[in-house]
Amino acid sequence: MKKLINRVEDVVKEQMEGLVLSRPELQVSYEPRYMWHEPKQPQVALVSGGGSGHEPLHAGFIGEGMLTGACPGEVFTSPTPDQMYECGQKVDSGEGVLFVIKNYTGDVLNFETAVELLHADGVRVGAVLTDDDVAVKDSLYTAGRRGVAGTVLVEKMVGAAAAQGYDLEKCEVLARRINDNCRSFGVALSACTVPAAGKPSFVLEENEIEFGVGIHGEPGIERRAYEDVNTLVDQMFAEIMDNTSYSRTLRIWNRESGDWDELETKINDFNTDQDYIVLVNGLGATPESELYGVYRRLAQNCEQAGLRIARNLVGNYCTSLNMEGISITLLQADEEMLSLYDAPVSTAAMTWGK
Repeated sequence: MKKLINRVEDVVKEQMEGLVLSRPELQVSYEPRYMWHEPKQPQVALVSGGGSGHEPLHAGFIGEGMLTGACPGEVFTSPTPDQMYECGQKVDSGEGVLFVIKNYTGDVLNFETAVELLHADGVRVGAVLTDDDVAVKDSLYTAGRRGVAGTVLVEKMVGAAAAQGYDLEKCEVLARRINDNCRSFGVALSACTVPAAGKPSFVLEENEIEFGVGIHGEPGIERRAYEDVNTLVDQMFAEIMDNTSYSRTLRIWNRESGDWDELETKINDFNTDQDYIVLVNGLGATPESELYGVYRRLAQNCEQAGLRIARNLVGNYCTSLNMEGISITLLQADEEMLSLYDAPVSTAAMTWGK
């Protein structure tokens, strides 16, 4: 293993130090670990987090118009409830705290604990689960579908909404609506190497791909032969379009009762002649030039299917260390979502507008 690190046990802390040094507006706590910034005015605080190794998700998206704070765990390991709890305390301006949680069992359990602790302190708090990965219904890490790159779009638009003065309830409803209109699918051409393991997390034959891979290297639908980029994108697009309405029961925090309710909700159907936000996401080791080759074929697929691409992102936004591979995310967007997507943002990994 050759990586640009010192000691394995110091990886996350030293990378946090580097990020904060590069972005003077960020503030940091190392015990427990979390980072945050102070918005220009009181607003709903948007907080996310998860295992490290997916950068720039989440810490790279702290800043005006996006996340207020983020809690990084060890590589591919959930942050602990005390990180989330203390981060929530720090960023609360009185307008409430909304946690965005990727659907992984450890993340869900620990964030739910933090929600309960903050509520006991009198903090108005909410939680929204992202589960945009349509590759598998259950996996090694989850009950239900995994939360992957669609989380970036949730954080962008809900962050903009909070900056524009949306209250906690409106931010929660918006986040769930974005997630329910979002689908992602990922493929690995090679595995990543977790520093603590020191070797690739799985081995593929020369002509094999992991079709439907998770962002921790979890298995997908199958291992299949790789042909070429057009064929691969066609296959991925077909999987996204074949996933019609998908119902599931989510746990929703009830601020009045101080307990969790169950809500039946579904992933919405994709419709033609609608606006879509498209994200072609690199998993860490895929050249950007190849990502644009993927986008070329994806745009052709969307045009043939009658899906109107209104906005697009191409680059590394939700990675898996040094995995060679891609994910594709499609979000069926309405006018409100497009307006919030276009709103100014200033973070380490995403910046546009004034």
